Amino acid sequence: MKANRSQIEKGLDAPPLDIRLFLLYGPDEAGSAALARRMERAMGEGAERIDLEPAVLKTDPARLTDEAAALSMFGDRRWIRIMGAGEESVAAIEALLQAPQAGNPVVMIAGGIRNTSKLAKLCLDAPAVLAFASYAPDEREAVQIAQAQARELGLRLSTDLARRIADLTGNDRALMAGEVEKLALYLDAAPDHPVEATAAALDALSAETVESDVTPLVNAVLGGDVAALHHELAMAQASATPLASVTRPLLNRALLIAQIQSAFERSGSMDKAMESEGKAIFWKEKATVQRQARAWPGATMEKLIHRLLEAERMTRTSLGPGDVAVRQELLTITRQAERNR
Repeated sequence: MKANRSQIEKGLDAPPLDIRLFLLYGPDEAGSAALARRMERAMGEGAERIDLEPAVLKTDPARLTDEAAALSMFGDRRWIRIMGAGEESVAAIEALLQAPQAGNPVVMIAGGIRNTSKLAKLCLDAPAVLAFASYAPDEREAVQIAQAQARELGLRLSTDLARRIADLTGNDRALMAGEVEKLALYLDAAPDHPVEATAAALDALSAETVESDVTPLVNAVLGGDVAALHHELAMAQASATPLASVTRPLLNRALLIAQIQSAFERSGSMDKAMESEGKAIFWKEKATVQRQARAWPGATMEKLIHRLLEAERMTRTSLGPGDVAVRQELLTITRQAERNR
């Protein structure tokens, strides 16, 4: 069943018992991912999330029905998420809709499929499915989204600053969220401690320069070179380089890679995607950045940016494990990049 934005948001915020599947598709995958997070918030922190790969559903269509009907071992709420779904998932969805019972809601993100595809037609025709297509926001909507993201973090963002962030990120929801969160962290904003964003703060975060040259460490992390990471961390410690000066350039590089991935998905050409970023990529770094873009496919970028934001938070608090935790987080990211190569 086709849903409008109000219906899909209401359904994800409080999943109805008669809806078994939420299909989130369309060219704005960041928008679909943002909608999926509403389900995560609705289910609560103690909920058990089951991630299923489309390839698993292709070889075992009954798996989805089994997971939807299964009970949590610990009695917690349970839900299923499927990323990057396509036609291979049709048989699994048919089985889910025909099953006598389900119980656990399913969120499926399918990307830019056509309404004429078997997957879309099946879901649009089924009363037990809510299907919604996300499209990239226009300039006005992007400003409103940036301001809404800021409000959630306790940041008051003027229309002019929101427009700057939207322009900086090409109206991409995920990239805007990353920039807004960096700004909130920089200004120490929080829902219970709202702060007015300033142009000076945004300028400071957008600056190209850093006190120390951490480019080798950035390349080690995002390029998956564990040995180089250990060496660069040792060098940073020896020179008393604060890890806060590392996490910010890492975030900037991750955001750049996400923009390249977005351009690649539109054009189908990595060379064109690299060219689209123009002077944002230093000519000596082009080959390295391109390798990193290939090592971090679009589907992994949201999780990478989230992890780097977590690392950024750790550098800004005196509580908890501090630098040790940040180092461990950087090592985890580096090992993931190593596996992605």
